[in-house]
Amino acid sequence: MFSTVVTGAVKGIRPYLMQVEVDLADGLPMFNMVGFMSGEVREAADRVRVALKNAGFPLPPMRVTVNLSPADIRKAGIAVDLPLAIGILCAMGELDEDAIRDTIVIGELGLDGEIKAVSGVLPMVTHAWEKGYGTCILPADNAREGAVVRGMKTVGVNTLSEVVAYLMTPKEDRDYMIAPTRVDVDRMFLNESESEEYLKGLDFSEINGQSAVKRAVEIAVSGYHHLLIVGPPGSGKSMIAKRIPGIMPPLTEKESLEVSSIYSVAGLLKKGESLITKRPFMSPHHSITESALAGGGLVPHPGVISLSHRGVLFLDEMTEFKRNTLNLLRQPLEDRSVHISRSGGNFAYPADMLLVGAMNPCPCGYYPDLNKCRCSESEIARYLGRISGPILDRIDICVEAVRIDVNELSHSSSCNESSSDIRKRVLKAMEIQKKRFEGENIRFNSEMSPRQIEKYCVLGIEEQRLMENIFNSMELSARAYHKVLRVARTIADLDGEDRIMARHLTEAACYRMTDSKYWNKTGGGPVRIISYGTKKRGA
Repeated sequence: MFSTVVTGAVKGIRPYLMQVEVDLADGLPMFNMVGFMSGEVREAADRVRVALKNAGFPLPPMRVTVNLSPADIRKAGIAVDLPLAIGILCAMGELDEDAIRDTIVIGELGLDGEIKAVSGVLPMVTHAWEKGYGTCILPADNAREGAVVRGMKTVGVNTLSEVVAYLMTPKEDRDYMIAPTRVDVDRMFLNESESEEYLKGLDFSEINGQSAVKRAVEIAVSGYHHLLIVGPPGSGKSMIAKRIPGIMPPLTEKESLEVSSIYSVAGLLKKGESLITKRPFMSPHHSITESALAGGGLVPHPGVISLSHRGVLFLDEMTEFKRNTLNLLRQPLEDRSVHISRSGGNFAYPADMLLVGAMNPCPCGYYPDLNKCRCSESEIARYLGRISGPILDRIDICVEAVRIDVNELSHSSSCNESSSDIRKRVLKAMEIQKKRFEGENIRFNSEMSPRQIEKYCVLGIEEQRLMENIFNSMELSARAYHKVLRVARTIADLDGEDRIMARHLTEAACYRMTDSKYWNKTGGGPVRIISYGTKKRGA
């Protein structure tokens, strides 16, 4: 007596279909499972045996052999419980194997036969639909998650007995027994008339002053340029960063599926939640470990970098992070993905996020105001040296948040520009980039290759001379040179200009000068502090 049930599984974040093959034969009663499994998968044998007994289907005294295919992939997770139970019932003759044809089965079993939610359902169901499967049987708590896959018939179940009764029912009558779960995906995505609802909450109108930082944020979001804000404590760095998602466009359906799949694999989708429709905003504490940031573990799971995919990764108090932890960002910032190698294989996680960093200029926070700062130059050098030259080189825009004047604080917030107003300009600039890069396989100016920069950042004679002066006077690296051009292209898009003007290049270059105020990049790293205060220490 033999049966096969198809289920889903994930390796890292990539889904695949797994065949649960069950054979019942005469012989010494035993339950043997093969197929390169982890410990929690092997434990499924005991869970399934007890769950079947409590559901009224005790195992006969026979030799049970289970094979999980493909055998070359290490199986992990607990989604195999329910398909294993169904496979045993088919092999016992309690269920007809035709009842599960073109169907995938996913779920964990409790000892009383309860079906519990599992992680990674969305990518599994998506992959099953692409492979031609039309029905999926899932835990009821995961039903809405699976139902977002258009065309897939999703059946949410609560107990093993309920599944057996459903499969025993003729196919034409099953929908009357358990109605398929349906989700109106189109209504989940905001149209223009609903955009104000998207912006409710944190708003830029609540921030007085800091016009230069707001301008830098607008440019950064428009072209997806990485941003670093430097300023004293209480200048509003964190407040501004937390409002950045409000000026970003809503996730498209494709982006939402990408983000939701990552959160599904990580087990972070809330109960009953089907899709994530708002941009992620991740703000890890500076004590975060390297594996938690980049992803890791024996079977690697997505880290904070990947959880901020299509959203914002905000590193508050950036200089408080360990230097090695920050250096993990070097490859993701360039490749927009995280690659992890383990004995079980190579794993790749998407990491197309907007990096926003905030930091104080010195340990006390008040440099270069020598009226307040009492840090020695060696202390400041060590403090700033926690951010390596290669990380600084990958940040497109560096802006200074100055101390707020009391007159600015007393202004009414109604006089400030709202997130809605900023967002309109951002969307307009993004639409220009969308048309420009149609067929180019990129979306934003920050993603342009040197060849594309040469094509889309054509400079006039005056602008070319200015750029040569900027390159020589600022001693830019080749990467920094290209970043200035990319930022200038975004500034021109915000102005609605087809050509990059001298004023665009000048503004873009200014965003490379702020880091020079604190880091003197000779040899690629911060080695000497430049004092700008007028009052000498001890005066």
